[in-house]
Amino acid sequence: MLPYGRSLISTSWLVISIFIAVFAPQASATGLSLDTSSVDSIKSTASQIAFDLVTFYTGNSTGDTPGNLPDPYYWWEAGAFFGALVNYWSYTGDSTYNEITKQAMIHQAGKKGDFMPENQTYTEGNDDQCFWALSAMIAAERNFPAPPSETPSWLAMVQAVFNEQANRWDTSACGGGLRWQIYTWNSGYLYRNSIANGCFFDISSRLARYTGNETYAKWATKAWNWSHAIGLIGDNYEIFDGVTDVDNCTSHDHNRWSYNAGIWLHGASVMYNYTSEEDASSEISATWRERTDGLLKATDNFFPKDNIMFEPNCESSGKCNVDQLSFKAYLSRWLAEVTQYAPYTYNSIMSERLRPTATAAVAQCQGGDTGTFCGHKWSSGKYDGTTGVGQQMGVLEVLQGLLAADVGGALTSSTGGKSEGNSAAGTGEHETKAELPTMHIDNGDRAGAGIVTALFVSLVAWACYGMIS
Repeated sequence: MLPYGRSLISTSWLVISIFIAVFAPQASATGLSLDTSSVDSIKSTASQIAFDLVTFYTGNSTGDTPGNLPDPYYWWEAGAFFGALVNYWSYTGDSTYNEITKQAMIHQAGKKGDFMPENQTYTEGNDDQCFWALSAMIAAERNFPAPPSETPSWLAMVQAVFNEQANRWDTSACGGGLRWQIYTWNSGYLYRNSIANGCFFDISSRLARYTGNETYAKWATKAWNWSHAIGLIGDNYEIFDGVTDVDNCTSHDHNRWSYNAGIWLHGASVMYNYTSEEDASSEISATWRERTDGLLKATDNFFPKDNIMFEPNCESSGKCNVDQLSFKAYLSRWLAEVTQYAPYTYNSIMSERLRPTATAAVAQCQGGDTGTFCGHKWSSGKYDGTTGVGQQMGVLEVLQGLLAADVGGALTSSTGGKSEGNSAAGTGEHETKAELPTMHIDNGDRAGAGIVTALFVSLVAWACYGMIS
């Protein structure tokens, strides 16, 4: 890996940081003010929240790795972090963070452009890989500045992830589905969960819409049908967390998390949009609209009081872990985009979910040295004393989502999308055997994936390889 210590980007970012510190609008010590009816107010407030968010990033510093967040944040959340910054640019037009975002995404895409970089591959799961692909998909759909010509395009990166994950569709048990983990040595390999399968469903849906290739739509339908049949999707469109191979996926973890609800709702709305373009009166379009409506209704679970978003499984107790602190960011992001894919949902989502949530969320951003850092308990009416990437990203996403009607929706290859793909990207890679790592494994590699076990088995594999090579 080439050193990035005194790179041009790092130098440029230092200049930008100094500029922002001097010239950025200064918030009062008692928090932020927000007028949700004013585009200028939303953008100004989002600017401060984004600035505070980026202070958590160290990957552009001398000796650090582009794209990595520091401990305790796992690699997948860094992928989501940069998706939030692509969204920030798309919604506000502010390009301040574009260079660090592009640098990070290109670096973490790895040599093969499939988001299986050497420093992460042997401990990453399907959902981890997919969260980076989701950010690349946003970049393609929004015409985010393209990578250099010698680097795979944003679209090709997503296609590489799709091809690899389609090849991992596993019928050895449970009739199909994606496992949580990619490799057998990682804790959770026997688990087939909603977020991994939901991410695959979502990128399949979006690739179908962007490219017009029906193969992707068939995979999206396949992922939906399997997930519903196995019980990840309930009869009332609840999204349950997962099932295990141990009993052929007959028992379920019935925990409901906001990001699981969000990813399936988002993908269903994309499929509604895609099938409506072909024939708005078709039975299949009506089916996807029914699913979108059912999933949207099921998100009421995360708005139990005053239409303010809430994470029921952990927020009341104050025991949300680092990952869970970020979940509301993704439901916020995807709800805003649903209004673009299925415009008839706009009033319900904005008036009954996002606008009240944004108002409450911004009101409690009174922490940190600036007095503008955000906490997690948005419905409490007061700052909860915590700071972090998840908290900050959540408020940014729900706030900038209020601008969904003021910007264009996701582009396609036929409506101005400039990212040119490679339908064969990722084929034949990482699938037949695990190649041996050439670098150390970072600590921030995996959400709940048994790091000690992964390291031990990797070392055993290395030793065995040396004996037979």
